[in-house]
Amino acid sequence: MHPYKISGILGRGHRMDVAPPSYCFVAFPPSTKDGHVVVGKNSARPRDEVQEVVYFASATYDPGCKVECTYIEIDQVPKTNAIALSRPSWLWGAEMGANEHGVFIANEAVLAREAASETEALLGMDLVRLGLERGSTAKEALDVIVSLLEEYGQGGNYYEDGNMCHTFLSAYLIVDRKEAWVLDTIGKYWAAEKIIDGVKCICNCLSLTTKIDAEHPELRSYAESKGWWSTDKEFNFAEVFSQVDDYSNCCLGMETLKKQEGNITVETMIDLLRNKAEGISVDSDSFLTTASMVSILPQNLTSPCIHFFTGTPDPSNHVSISCIFIFSFCEYNSLDFSC
Repeated sequence: MHPYKISGILGRGHRMDVAPPSYCFVAFPPSTKDGHVVVGKNSARPRDEVQEVVYFASATYDPGCKVECTYIEIDQVPKTNAIALSRPSWLWGAEMGANEHGVFIANEAVLAREAASETEALLGMDLVRLGLERGSTAKEALDVIVSLLEEYGQGGNYYEDGNMCHTFLSAYLIVDRKEAWVLDTIGKYWAAEKIIDGVKCICNCLSLTTKIDAEHPELRSYAESKGWWSTDKEFNFAEVFSQVDDYSNCCLGMETLKKQEGNITVETMIDLLRNKAEGISVDSDSFLTTASMVSILPQNLTSPCIHFFTGTPDPSNHVSISCIFIFSFCEYNSLDFSC
């Protein structure tokens, strides 16, 4: 059995289809100061789950090699990028992370009109890591994720507790120095929106509406075959695929961020992720913000990208993000830990 496999047959025991309330933000110049793209992500997970910060160097592989993800084995690529990840300790994949080329990826658990599969396949967190390992730009990482969705599918238990079955679809925020892509998925079907300015948030609901810049070639015909959409209506992704009466803009914190447009800095993003009053920093009976990450991606290619990870949960309880882990792929060959 693979060391990360945690249960025999999914579906035994009880189901708990409640998506943990995580939030992820990106701000582009001129909304930010100093010409930087600033990204922030809070990862809400089961309260007792440990999330760790890990680094994997770039590597090369022989033809025919395989890679063991959380539940399934897939074909390896000839070369992988160096990556830094924040991940639940039992997972192969990650909640969020960045690579040596300045690509940041985070995912959100999403419930939709179509139930997520219990069949063990690629988890959303696996696809975060695979996108970072294999993509040198945000668009390349997007292409990696959607091609793997098509080939292997998504599914499996999102939590370590094998007595409960928790399955979700995934949404992603994929960012580099120049652009971001918001990716919403329904099984193997998907749609994506390109972002090059302003501020954007993703959370635990489908966020794409009528502005779609790339999509699965059979997405609309699939929606039509399910009786969820007809060609005489405008195609609104979230409206078509969200659970009934559950289509809304669920992203907290956008008002706060928009009020500071033109002056958004890394400190702005850190303060936002600490915000417990608005529910961005989560502390409930079931879920806790177990990790946070903020990245600075300068649009000036001569400047290094810097990524801050928390070493402890619940960032709202700290005067500053504790055990800040700063890793600049461009500038350093070693890890620099600061507190």
